[in-house]
Amino acid sequence: MPISFRTGRTRFAVAAAAFSVCLTALTGCSDSGGGGGGSSSAPATPPSLSSPSSSPSSSSASSRPPAGQVKVSIKDFTFRPADLTVAPGAKITVTNDDTTTHTMTAKTGKAFDTGDIAPGKSATFTAPSKAGGYPYDCTIHPFMTGTLTVK
Repeated sequence: MPISFRTGRTRFAVAAAAFSVCLTALTGCSDSGGGGGGSSSAPATPPSLSSPSSSPSSSSASSRPPAGQVKVSIKDFTFRPADLTVAPGAKITVTNDDTTTHTMTAKTGKAFDTGDIAPGKSATFTAPSKAGGYPYDCTIHPFMTGTLTVK
């Protein structure tokens, strides 16, 4: 008796699901982070989670760089970091690592404005002395946004 279309489709779906499960299992085991099978080392974690630069204490202050090192980079039409917390009066250097001119300008008032920053150039400004949140954008590309928080 010939196999019906429905039965053939079901068999294909079961085979595809089994193949997917096997691939997932193999992919999860293929990067053991040290190249030794069967060892009892710690579970494999993505490199970004086990890098020496990440520590438990850095999570709460990840957007607050050490004094004198407040830097913002512009790349691929985004501010990096977009949300930044600084002390009042901190010096902030903005580097344009993009291919077009950008600004970093407070959206309200005149709290700060880098002016035009050409590709490959930097500008430095002083954070406001008054605590609070200061939303900003690139006046040339207003979809580029972020918030400077002064604490």
